[in-house]
Amino acid sequence: MTVADVPALAVTSRAVATRQRVPAGKVVKEILFYLAVAIVVLIALFPFYWILRTSLLSNQQVAAGVGGANGIIPSHLSGVAYKNVFTQASFLRPLLNSVVVALATTAVTIIVATMAGYALARLHIRGAGAILGFILLAGFFPVLAMIGPLFLVLRYLGWLNTIWPLIIVYLVYTLPIATWLLKNFFEQIPTELEDAALVDGATRLQTLRKVVVPVAVPAVFTAAILSFILAWNDFAFAVSFLTSTNQFTAPLAITTYGQSQYQTFYNLIDAAVVIISIPIALLVLFAQRRIVSGLTAGSFR
Repeated sequence: MTVADVPALAVTSRAVATRQRVPAGKVVKEILFYLAVAIVVLIALFPFYWILRTSLLSNQQVAAGVGGANGIIPSHLSGVAYKNVFTQASFLRPLLNSVVVALATTAVTIIVATMAGYALARLHIRGAGAILGFILLAGFFPVLAMIGPLFLVLRYLGWLNTIWPLIIVYLVYTLPIATWLLKNFFEQIPTELEDAALVDGATRLQTLRKVVVPVAVPAVFTAAILSFILAWNDFAFAVSFLTSTNQFTAPLAITTYGQSQYQTFYNLIDAAVVIISIPIALLVLFAQRRIVSGLTAGSFR
């Protein structure tokens, strides 16, 4: 090191020291921020923890109530409630009903919403904005206000107490958001891709199926996930149109579990809640990147 390098080294040392000195007020603000975030997360997750905790208690522990060995963290956990849900409560049939209805609703939603969204985005339809507004308005319409008219229609057609009409009824949940999402995404796709396919002799439907949909896979995947979740979690329509236990969907079947003449076994109820929550949790966990990309892909050109 030469004498000429000493001033430069001193300047560098002072710059590093300046960067390393963080104001105390900023440190306190960061600590308070992360503390607040931790508190909010704990408050949000505590109900889920309590449901999981209760589902792992035995019938004797539930009867004993909260306290002692059955505190916040029980001293003994048991999986008997999960066994009883399938053996005593016959939960497999409602689960199968929910899977069939949710998958069928998702398939119908994607087909209809894809064609509707493409038509609203590309075809010169008079009043397209009003049509989209009506679709969104239907999605925000109170569900309880629709149950009465739908009940009368299904009763007139003889379609009560069967899961198949739910596939059409659930479109009230799924179709508005899927149509809006896909329409916005289709508008961001360059028209040159479609023009090239049309020049080559493809029809509009062929262009949609072979050119547009492959490009719009993130949005289609996101719409499918959201539709499945909405159909899977429904309770209002199911409880209004189904009366036989062998036709119940999983959320509706939970209301019949855990009841006895003298006691309610919440471990059985919560075990069923955990079971129907697992598919949604796994779906969101493994597809969260797809969901985010599908929701944001149409935001920028």
